[in-house]
Amino acid sequence: MIRLVGLAFALGLGLQLGFAPARAEIVRARYAVSLVGLHIGDAAAVGSLDSNKYRIDFNAKLTGVAALVADVRMALTSTGSMRSGSLAPATYATTSGNSQETRTVRMALVGGNVKAVDISPPWEDRDGRVPVTESHRRNVLDPTSAFIMAVPNGQPLVGPSACNRRIPVYDGFVRFDITLMYTGTRTVSIPGYSGPVSVCAARYTPIAGHKRDSRSTRFMAENRQIQVWLAPVEGAHVVVPLRVELMTLAGEALIEAVEFSVEPSSVTAATH
Repeated sequence: MIRLVGLAFALGLGLQLGFAPARAEIVRARYAVSLVGLHIGDAAAVGSLDSNKYRIDFNAKLTGVAALVADVRMALTSTGSMRSGSLAPATYATTSGNSQETRTVRMALVGGNVKAVDISPPWEDRDGRVPVTESHRRNVLDPTSAFIMAVPNGQPLVGPSACNRRIPVYDGFVRFDITLMYTGTRTVSIPGYSGPVSVCAARYTPIAGHKRDSRSTRFMAENRQIQVWLAPVEGAHVVVPLRVELMTLAGEALIEAVEFSVEPSSVTAATH
């Protein structure tokens, strides 16, 4: 479940920023998570963005009946800077666990290149995996920095320019690409936003760190039932995911925003 939630958000949230507000803007989103139509969890994201730095926090947990089966929780935080209209991640940290185990991953990056990774306790299941090379750790986004997606200046916030892109992601262990492709436009209405969204088909491409004979990796690489809805944020000229749906080995999973807001803040984004 931890990898499912992390992957789904990486699909929708691979984002580059191209704006310079005078003050920090706070983006908040709350999501409901369901599997085969059953509500199994909640997630929340908060991003603090100013003219040259950002901080993004994301939390998710199982709820209801699902929590009785597995007490799964995860918390992720990323900080970095914005240069020439793109994200430059600096730090990434995540803690995920259940009733049996908790694992922490910390990563340091400079200019999109990974400089150090610490995983505690370390992953011991390394046999049969595609090796992660130094080149795989260059020009990447961590999973949480993949949260806010820029649209080039002069391009519309709804349509192909919102979707069409490749997102290189590295989580400290697995390297993969997410490719988004525009398929259409819909109109939605939720607390905090009412209007058009861009609908993107998504494809998952494993690069390294995965097991060569992994059934789940092969399934996701061949999966043609992945879709992301992106809503425009006018002031920042970015798009934000409101919905991610994908077929999994356990059935159809859905992460859907139930609240969304953008508000100014006099406190600038922290990078510590």
